[in-house]
Amino acid sequence: MEKKNVFLIVKDVISEVLPDVDSDGVKIEQNLKSLGANSIDRTEIVMLSMERLGIKLPLVSFGGVENIEEMVDVLVDNT
Repeated sequence: MEKKNVFLIVKDVISEVLPDVDSDGVKIEQNLKSLGANSIDRTEIVMLSMERLGIKLPLVSFGGVENIEEMVDVLVDNT
């Protein structure tokens, strides 16, 4: 799947988990913490994104992720 399509899915999940965040304002270079996501929110965003993409990865795969783009890259590499 293309990176931009995965990013659109992740943006939708972010706005679902963080209802105060408008998905149109989410930029790929941002990190989830700057959007107000705590560790539970971040885990939920990763899990829901994987579910929507139909993939299963160990959460440790996202351990070194610094921003949304790096998370999207991990997801794209495994779709």
